[in-house]
Amino acid sequence: MQALLIAFVVVSTACNHTDTMRYRDPSLPVEERVEDLLRRMTLEEKVGQMNQFVGLEHIRFNSASMTEDELYRNTASGFYPGYSLADIEQMIRDGRVGSFLHVLTMEEANHLQELSLASRLGIPCLIGIDAIHGNAKCLDNTVYPTHIGLACSFDTAMARTIARQTAREMRAMNMHWTFDPNIEVARDPRWGRVGETFGEDPLLVSLMGAETTRGLQEENVLACAKHFVGGSMSLNGTNGAPADMSERTLRQLFFPPFKANIEAGAATLMPSHNELNGTPCHSNSRLLTDILRDEWGFRGFVVSDWMDIEHIYDLHHTAADNRDAYRQAILAGVDVHMHGPEWNEAVCGLVREGAIPESRIDESVRRILAAKFRLGLFEHPYSTPAERDSVCFCPEHRATALEAARNSIVLLRNDGLLPLQKGQYRRILVTGINADDENIMGDWSEPQRPDNVWTVLRGLRERMPDVTFDFVDQGWDPCHMSPERVREAARAAQQADLNIVVAGEYMMRWRWNERTGGEDTDRSSIDLVGLQNDLIEQVLASGRPTILVLVTGRPLGVTRWAERVNALVQAWEPGQMGGLAIADILTGEVNPSAKLAVTIPRHAGQLPMYYNHMPSMYFHPYAAGESSEPLFPFGYGLSYSTFLYERMAVDTTHWRKDGTIDVSCTVTNTTGPFGVEIVQLYIRDCVCSETRPVKELRGFRRLPLATAETELVTFTLTRDDLSFLGPDMQPRFEPGDFVLMIGSSSRDRDLLKQQVTLR
Repeated sequence: MQALLIAFVVVSTACNHTDTMRYRDPSLPVEERVEDLLRRMTLEEKVGQMNQFVGLEHIRFNSASMTEDELYRNTASGFYPGYSLADIEQMIRDGRVGSFLHVLTMEEANHLQELSLASRLGIPCLIGIDAIHGNAKCLDNTVYPTHIGLACSFDTAMARTIARQTAREMRAMNMHWTFDPNIEVARDPRWGRVGETFGEDPLLVSLMGAETTRGLQEENVLACAKHFVGGSMSLNGTNGAPADMSERTLRQLFFPPFKANIEAGAATLMPSHNELNGTPCHSNSRLLTDILRDEWGFRGFVVSDWMDIEHIYDLHHTAADNRDAYRQAILAGVDVHMHGPEWNEAVCGLVREGAIPESRIDESVRRILAAKFRLGLFEHPYSTPAERDSVCFCPEHRATALEAARNSIVLLRNDGLLPLQKGQYRRILVTGINADDENIMGDWSEPQRPDNVWTVLRGLRERMPDVTFDFVDQGWDPCHMSPERVREAARAAQQADLNIVVAGEYMMRWRWNERTGGEDTDRSSIDLVGLQNDLIEQVLASGRPTILVLVTGRPLGVTRWAERVNALVQAWEPGQMGGLAIADILTGEVNPSAKLAVTIPRHAGQLPMYYNHMPSMYFHPYAAGESSEPLFPFGYGLSYSTFLYERMAVDTTHWRKDGTIDVSCTVTNTTGPFGVEIVQLYIRDCVCSETRPVKELRGFRRLPLATAETELVTFTLTRDDLSFLGPDMQPRFEPGDFVLMIGSSSRDRDLLKQQVTLR
């Protein structure tokens, strides 16, 4: 018997040596490597691949600074009560964690990778991070303008460039997956996340988002299209609140960006926090399977948002407990759980009980493993300090951040004060909560080295070295401004030749409870917070010329000041080079070119307000003298040049054989310096079997023009551009009359129009 046992051990050992671990061979097709690895995995290891944890340093910090009660409602920080760091590290070595988020250093990323590779099968982990406008949560990385500002440039090529540079910095930090782009269509400025979107128009959001996805994945970082779907138009404007909308609204406005990003190759997708028409998005099989996979052909993996699977139980109350919520989410189509240890044992138990087929688990694990193989993590699991230091915040990336910021700043009002002439002003007052604060970087940023951030004050001093700047600090917190500092600014304004007030909101995540804008910071008003209105009023009382600069992630209803200040500049969240960019705009070093990617209402009482509304929306005007017009319309923005639109022409005789027609006009820079005009094309279907919006964006072009230069701009339209969704929710073209419009904004008086009949 002992001899037989020895023989069995020898044979077994020999067999193990002949098992060549084919999944480790990079020359094999990914699909073959996936299947070889999958067959070796235990159920526990498979379920572990579907689970994501926050990083060890994040756990260490928050377990020491948060209570368990605070943990329940927090949507940015977490730890795992009852689990020590040693417990978590052992789970990683046991192959029970597949990915991480909130890892902010290369050293920690490498350490987590080392722990993962020590597991039985040596499967590397994915490091995900919220690199929303650059890898801005990590020290010494480049912070670009947030998406809403970038969208105002209407520059899809720049979106792709920024995404590629962000991905390079991420990979240099050993990070492989960003929870971006946010391609929700922003329809309510009360919602705190407007700043991380590309605005209110589905075409613009689709194009900017798709180029972002392409740029990220060209540099070997997984993009994540989010949030699917409806969270940007909740019933009360707050993040995660219910959304109720028709199939037509979904398919016309909210689905197109997601479909476009899937066509662009998005590797991952994240459902929305909210319930849609009564069903939580995280357990919505119609969204995550019927539409996403069966209709659109998505082949990547779906990751939950922060604890949103658990919210199926404790918030939406459509599950009996967390186990039931896990079952619902997996069967609906979720592949990765964000985040926490309860998942592992619960899901393994559900499979063993037959509540979830193991074949469904295998589907998810195949998708996750395929991503890891394609990223090259098995062959190149680590990054080096030399790689990080040569790539992150390099001169090329800083130059891109500056150019992007310059092109994102919208000039909304100018009575002739701007551009500031050299030597015209000897003493300038600069004040306001955002005059000299890192808040200029915007939401989803962590502190950077002061030398790497150009605030407005710093930018002005560098660009205008011959001017004396008086700075009256108003603090960073708009909710707790000092009346005495406001009065101090008023006194200083009387001694200045020019006043610059830098107002807006506070978005910095390291002071989570003091923020007035950003994720989970929604408002019932869109007015300036605190004593900011008092500050502007008292500065204006000096009688000196005054510029108001807004640093904010959402449109603000500054109706009170729009006609009273000499110049109004919407700077959005321009990133760490933003102060230089703002100074370049004010001094005329750069001619402003940006146009609004979102309508700016006068106040919250006008909401909802967007340019592509239905004809009946303002049939009855507001009573008591209230305007139905926005403060500033979509597509609007001033320049130091004047652009003349003329000679609009449409080939209306017939569709070409390829099913297209051309629409054109000439644009001339009649006065002013070299400038870039963003030419916009809109259409309206005059008579249709379904109600259509008053106008819809169908094209745009950034047009550089020297002084007195004229250029012919031509757009090509297809039948698809003039189609709509019929009662069956399928696209159809109805012959008839259409109004085609070309101009400088969506405002009627800014558009050339021509009605044509198309058959």
